[in-house]
Amino acid sequence: MKVFIRFLVALLLLGGIFGGIFGYKYFVQMQAGGPGGGPQPANVVATKVASEKWQGQRSAVGSLTAVDSVAVSTEVAGIIESLNFDSGERVTTGDILVELDKSVDRAELEGLQSEAELARIQFERAEDLLPRRAISQSEYDEARARLDSANAAVESQQARIRQKTILAPFDGVLGLRRVSVGQFLAPGSDIVELRRLDPIYADFNMPERFLPDLSMGQSIQVRTSASDQVFTGKVTAIDTGINDQTRTVPVRATLDNADGDLRPGMFARVTLLEPSERDVLTIPRTAVSFNTYGDFVLRIKEQDQGMVTERIQIQTGEIRDGRVAVTKGLDEGDRIIAAGLIKVRPGQPVTIDKTVKMTPAEVTGR
Repeated sequence: MKVFIRFLVALLLLGGIFGGIFGYKYFVQMQAGGPGGGPQPANVVATKVASEKWQGQRSAVGSLTAVDSVAVSTEVAGIIESLNFDSGERVTTGDILVELDKSVDRAELEGLQSEAELARIQFERAEDLLPRRAISQSEYDEARARLDSANAAVESQQARIRQKTILAPFDGVLGLRRVSVGQFLAPGSDIVELRRLDPIYADFNMPERFLPDLSMGQSIQVRTSASDQVFTGKVTAIDTGINDQTRTVPVRATLDNADGDLRPGMFARVTLLEPSERDVLTIPRTAVSFNTYGDFVLRIKEQDQGMVTERIQIQTGEIRDGRVAVTKGLDEGDRIIAAGLIKVRPGQPVTIDKTVKMTPAEVTGR
């Protein structure tokens, strides 16, 4: 008897629990419009398919290169007497950068100049004696040769002294100096890097199939990781050959860099612009569900009962600044859900929230 009473109490408890659950669900269903009222409309942000003019473009990656770049060095050995520059300084052609000790070279020059003066006197005496047949023609020729040799030795020593004054070969910006006063320099020792930064080159490679579309003077846009700014330039050189390893053609463009924002060695995202424009249909990137089995959007369709969604399979093209080109599946002016596709089902009724407007900048962060 006790077992039966316990069993009855358990049944009553279970009945009360399940009754409460079903009652709550019935209450929610009645709030949504009753058993035949359908799902409650979802509040969504909508946008229209727009027609835009897009300029044809090709993307590539490359790097920035200085127009002129040299490691300033010395042709002759010597001890540094003075440094006339600071790291990072701008210099112009002919500015004195380094002077090596010239004391020994100047002393040697004085000796050579004395020898040249003696040779000159001897030659002039030979010139006076030759017409009088006081010396032979061979003695006269020897005097001339000694004078020429002495003058050449003087000029050679003067050139050696000039080599110990190291000048800037072109206008540019110096890097970090690698030497100090009093240091002995062997021939070829690096002193400092000098680079011309304005203008600057952008070197990149394009697949060989795009070679017919390349031309001198073609416009490019360059973006770097160091700045959000878009830099513009022109194609100034196209290599005459194709890289047989990568099947790409090297291309060089020139960009203005008066502010010095671009530096050699920077990674560059290059966009090569085609001269013509074309009409394309575009939608926000957030409106597209990119799927392995095909991309789709949710289009808003008006019916007698109101607005409902329908799933539309589309074909997409390029993506630019938060906008996706649609090549098939939609028409200009079609209204679609702009974002939040995972919250809405195909066939679900919707209402449009007109207080929210999404821009490409909000999507891409640009």
